[in-house]
Amino acid sequence: MKLHTLALAALVALAGPAIAQAPKDTVKSDREQIKADKEKLRADRKAGDKDAAKADREKLKADKAKLKADRKAAKQANKEAKKEEKK
Repeated sequence: MKLHTLALAALVALAGPAIAQAPKDTVKSDREQIKADKEKLRADRKAGDKDAAKADREKLKADKAKLKADRKAAKQANKEAKKEEKK
């Protein structure tokens, strides 16, 4: 039971700053992460490390999905902000 509580506390501690970030900031950081992933993938391919390249492709795929979700959230936040301005 204590392990579950500890894991939950760690999750809350790490998720707090991520939730507080502005949507545009998260999109920008996601783009930078994707760029870094691509460079790492190229380096692993050049080195001939197939296992690391496969892991990098999976991480890149996950980061692209996160970027897509963050873009959608930013777009929704902009719509809501414009709606509030009109009122």
